[in-house]
This record gives sequence, structure tokens and C-alpha cells, in this order.
Amino acid sequence: MCRHLAYLGPEEPIGRLLTEPAHSLYRQSWAPRRQRHGTVNADGFGVGWYAEGDPVPARYRRAGPIWADLSFADLARVVRSTAILAAVRDATLAGADAEAAAAPYASGPWLFSHNGAVKGWPGALAPLTASLPAAELLSLEARNDSAFVWALVLNRLRGGDEQGQALADTVLEVAEAAPDSRLNLLLTDGESIAATAWGDTLWYLQRPDTGTVVASEPYDDDPHWREVPDRTLLTASRTDVLLTPLKSLEPLKESRT
Repeated sequence: MCRHLAYLGPEEPIGRLLTEPAHSLYRQSWAPRRQRHGTVNADGFGVGWYAEGDPVPARYRRAGPIWADLSFADLARVVRSTAILAAVRDATLAGADAEAAAAPYASGPWLFSHNGAVKGWPGALAPLTASLPAAELLSLEARNDSAFVWALVLNRLRGGDEQGQALADTVLEVAEAAPDSRLNLLLTDGESIAATAWGDTLWYLQRPDTGTVVASEPYDDDPHWREVPDRTLLTASRTDVLLTPLKSLEPLKESRT
């Protein structure tokens, strides 16, 4: 469920990444090409981006489908950024949280998205609530599996974990508590990207002149797109991509330019 994308690179209008490509995230909201679960991502959308000199990202989120928001095309045409994270949502369960349930979630410099579903939610993850401060549980932004997974990741980040380690440890913890969950997570602080492939598709495109894109699926037919193997952690900068098997956390493949 869901499709998401993160970008680091030269400053671009966000529409050049999200709406203009032939198979953009905008189009993936109703016609994804590689989505394994669900077919329409109409339960909300969001985009977060970073402005020069401000480490805290801005967000634009809505509860409805991206194609129904007549203002988004104008926003995407004029807003420019060197780092973005965006998502279109297919809800695991219908809920009343409206745009609060739409990614990206945010705290401080971080933006986060979850493509997937926790098996047996919410009961399966009840034992993990003990690892979170009570105040964090009481202030969850939404009452869904993605918001709770984000709380687990955020707790690790605040404890000093690097982005990749926070994602990896969270995925392994949730997968142990709720087997058969789909846990494609995406995280950025505007300077680097961390992502996991666990149950759905993940791809990346990296070029020295155009930066790095990490996405659920390619937004065009550029032959330089590379698929990330399942159960893999991806960490990336504007120039490097590192893939690490989630089971062993030992380097699998490194791409440097």
C-alpha cells in the first residue's frame, strides 16, 4: 500500500519530480506500475521539503487524493528545494484522522513515510508500547500503524541512533512482533536518506549531476534505475548509495561516484 519518494540533489521545482514525469508519484496515485498490494492510492497525500537556511522542513498534506487537490499543481510548479519526501496513501484501515494520517510525518529535521502495513495491528504491537515514553504514546499524530512505527523510529533517533540504524532496528523489532508485516520505510533529514525494502518494491536513481532519488517505483523509463533487493537497508547521500542486508547488517553493495 502507498507509494513514496525522496530526493536529494540540485534545487528543482518539486513538480519536476512529483507531477511531470510520465509515471510520476502523481500518476502512481491511480495507476502504479509495480505496487504489490492495492491498486489506488486515494486516501491522502503529502509532500515535505526543505528551504535554504532552515533545517525544519515544511509540509503540505491533504486527506483526499492528490488529483482532487486543484491547488497542488500550482504549488508544485513554484516551490523549489534540494531535498523532498512525498507520499500518496492507500490506508490499511479506514480511520478518522484525516490529513494527520498522511505522510510525511515530521519532527525536528526529519521527514518519514511508511509504505506497507503491520500485520495484526494494533494488537500485534501492543508489547512494544513499553519501549516508548507515555507522553509519546499520548501524543501520536494519528491512530494508525504508520504513526506508531514512526514513534518507534523517532524514539531511536532522539536516543542518538543514525538514521539507517534507527530504521533497521525498528523494522527487525516490528517484524519479530508482527510477522508478515510490510515495512518499507523512508526517512530523510534533508542531507541524507535512509530506506528499507521489506515486503514491497523500492528503487533508486543516482547520478552525479542530478542527485539521488529513492522511490517505491521508477517515475520514468531511465535505464539507470536500480531495484533494491527485499529485506535491505538503503542509505544514501547526494552522491553515494549503500545497500546492506537487513538480516546481517553487513555491506552488500556500494555505489560511489
